[in-house]
Amino acid sequence: MRFGLALPHYDFSLPDGEPISFRAMAERAQEAERIGFDSVWISDHFFYSFARYGASPAPLGSLEPMTALAGVAALTERIRIGTLVLCAPFRHPALVAKMAATIDRISGGRLDLGVGAGWFEEEFVAFGYGFGSVGERFARLESTLRVLTASFEDAPATLDAESVRVRGARLQPAPVQEPRPPVWLGAKGGDRSLRLAARHADGWNTVWRWSPEAYAGRVAAARAACEAEGRDPGSLRLSVGLYSLVTEDERDLRPLFESAREGFPGDAMRSETLDAWLRDTLSGTPERVIERVREFEALGVEEIVISPWVLPFAVPKPEMLRVFSEAVIVPLRGTG
Repeated sequence: MRFGLALPHYDFSLPDGEPISFRAMAERAQEAERIGFDSVWISDHFFYSFARYGASPAPLGSLEPMTALAGVAALTERIRIGTLVLCAPFRHPALVAKMAATIDRISGGRLDLGVGAGWFEEEFVAFGYGFGSVGERFARLESTLRVLTASFEDAPATLDAESVRVRGARLQPAPVQEPRPPVWLGAKGGDRSLRLAARHADGWNTVWRWSPEAYAGRVAAARAACEAEGRDPGSLRLSVGLYSLVTEDERDLRPLFESAREGFPGDAMRSETLDAWLRDTLSGTPERVIERVREFEALGVEEIVISPWVLPFAVPKPEMLRVFSEAVIVPLRGTG
């Protein structure tokens, strides 16, 4: 099993409400590399808001993922870097392919490219993008996946896809990885998204709360989608992102959870209980977390990306990364 870290890159991501900066994010990436994580990931929002949970509607700042990853690529040596995930409607897919090829060059072949359909209507409206229906966003996602895969071929790409056209597009210089940087489809795992993953992607990722039992059902659906497309189900790579609260002493877990729950913006976690949290996150003592990791591994998951808090892409307690590395990653590596 490999382990990734959801990098802090929002204004809510750092300790004590410190505004986000590239330096703070890059320092976490370097630390993750130093202590044994396999990858770091950035999501894609122009800004974030917890207004839907009853919190302040004021937008919270975010770093742009592709430019930020280019910087992280230059400041790291081993760790893989990726998007979890790019919003397909925000960029022409040929430009995404060109940026990906460049970042892959900067990193020496360490990029994973995750894409998704997008869901946060407020940012679409604020920045002048048509939000459209779910069907329209998924159509754009499929067009993006088709253009990306065609662009990474060793030949000029010409493609007429819905709302997107390319004519003899060629990536020069090409990415380092062959045949291409891995392309991941990020989605909850509905039938439509799994069909797209089976047709066009190297892997499928889903986040942030999954029990092994619930996830197993969607893995079965993903494999069925591959069979329907005439694809070997074992060729579709699987990764999952999970919230994670880890304490070496079980007595410290409940106070940590309560502190995190009370600090969540708005009222989304007001009625959340520790027992419910433990059911579908990667949380608890190291022994319990390792047991949960093995359950996902048995389902074919090759990588777990942790968000070490109750918020996505937030690291308000950096010491938890050390605990996770020393008490989970190291023991699992030692046992194979």
